[in-house]
Amino acid sequence: MIRLSDLDDCFEGVIPSIIATVAGDGTPNISYLSHVVRVDDAHVAISNQFFAKTAANIRANPHASLLLVSARHGAQYRLDVTWLSSRDEGPLFDRVSDQLRASSAQVGMAGIMRLRAIDIFRVDAIAAVQPAVAQAEAEHASPTSDLAILADAIKAIGAQTDTEHVLRATLDACNALGFGHALVLLADNARRLLTTVASRGYARSGIGSEIAFDDGLGGVAAASRRAVKINDMSRVRRMSAAIGSTSDADENLTRTIALPGLPDAMSQLATPLLAQGVVRGVLFAESRDRLAFTGNHEIALDMLAAQCAASLALCEALAPDSRPEYVAAAPASRSARTIQVTHHPYDDSVFIDNVYVIKGVAGRLLAFMLRTLIDEGRCDFTNREIRLADTLKLPDIKDNLETRLLLLRRRLDEKNLPVRLIHAGRGQVRLAVDGVPVLSRGG
Repeated sequence: MIRLSDLDDCFEGVIPSIIATVAGDGTPNISYLSHVVRVDDAHVAISNQFFAKTAANIRANPHASLLLVSARHGAQYRLDVTWLSSRDEGPLFDRVSDQLRASSAQVGMAGIMRLRAIDIFRVDAIAAVQPAVAQAEAEHASPTSDLAILADAIKAIGAQTDTEHVLRATLDACNALGFGHALVLLADNARRLLTTVASRGYARSGIGSEIAFDDGLGGVAAASRRAVKINDMSRVRRMSAAIGSTSDADENLTRTIALPGLPDAMSQLATPLLAQGVVRGVLFAESRDRLAFTGNHEIALDMLAAQCAASLALCEALAPDSRPEYVAAAPASRSARTIQVTHHPYDDSVFIDNVYVIKGVAGRLLAFMLRTLIDEGRCDFTNREIRLADTLKLPDIKDNLETRLLLLRRRLDEKNLPVRLIHAGRGQVRLAVDGVPVLSRGG
């Protein structure tokens, strides 16, 4: 007996499906479908976009046949189905709509392709009409969703006590599960932007790179608050404008950091980091293999994202209440050279010795700490002090301050600049400057 859950490869939209319907006068009609969605083990759905004849036929005669093809091994299956209803709202409609939006964003048509409705069918029978032409096993090893590995990974994330180690454990977990190329992006809900704060498996870390909500899979996952995946990128255009080669000179001119990514990625999967209903970011993974991510992988990444979001929220909540820890005195500057720092208030971008560092809230934080160092000679800061500083105008208590400070620290380290940020204990940071900073205001 064949079940719909056995046919996951047929629902990836890699090989078009076919629907055969009959009009009221007995005239047959055949249409190609880009996607058929499995609702559960007894129902499927198709998007009612441009198939006026198909829609009219199933309302005149609700019985139809679907031909599905496995993208992994070529087996074909005929489904005898009966039309039940059409929906233009609800959780299932939203899920199909999100997938369409994600695919549209990848081909440069974000906001243009909109789902009108979905048609729900009951599956009455399933029959194999063409045996597999190759072994059912994937040509390439795909990520494993072994429960033991997943359980250990979740425990490891939950055991961490600071933001940096939570992110590191999350990417370690992705790697252990076979997701060798992964990103964690921080959400700025006020500006509807995602910023890369951690990455694994890329030539350039991309720390500080930004994408908008609704831009590509990561942006759609953040905006929709649902996991989204594409398992055959050959059918859509990749985000070539955001992913590609970059240089320090490019960053200095554009104040834009390139998003890390695989130019030849074939599969992508993104799931939101949700904690107490708040979108804290997105966990993103990709692979050069086609059909790399199954439904089980989607569940595994969702579980990692949930634990990561909860742990980040806990680190954020505990940091302001932590007691100062003893730390060694800051080392004296080894150089008397002047360090030119320019802060541009209109986008809060910061340049050090004409090298672009960061912008946005992280740039505002860096300018604040440098001004305090220059004016007061003080280099130690606590999260509580930073949150209470009126000049910073931080969003609110859910400002992801710990993660923003980590982003800034990593970005300064990556650029090998004479200004560094040091983690000095929970809820505490220290500014280390090798020289004499001069802070000026840019245009």
